[in-house]
Amino acid sequence: MATAKVSEKGWVVIPVEYRRRYGLKPGDTVNVVDYGGVLALVPSLEDPVNQARAMHRGVSLTTSLLEERARERERES
Repeated sequence: MATAKVSEKGWVVIPVEYRRRYGLKPGDTVNVVDYGGVLALVPSLEDPVNQARAMHRGVSLTTSLLEERARERERES
C-alpha cells in the first residue's frame, strides 16, 4: 500500500507503481468515487460500453445468476 499527501491546492500524486499498473498517463482522467467514507480513484473508460462488454466476454450472466441462487439455497438449508 502506498500513501500520498494532498497539497494545498487539493492535488494528489498517484504513486508510479499504480500509474504503471493501471496505464495512467499525463492527461488521463480518473473518477473520484465516495464509497460511504472511502474515496477511490477509478480510471475513466474511453469507451465504457464496449470495455464493459469485453469484461464479460465468455461469461454467461444467466449461468452466474443460477449458480449464485443455488449457493444461496445451500446456505439457507
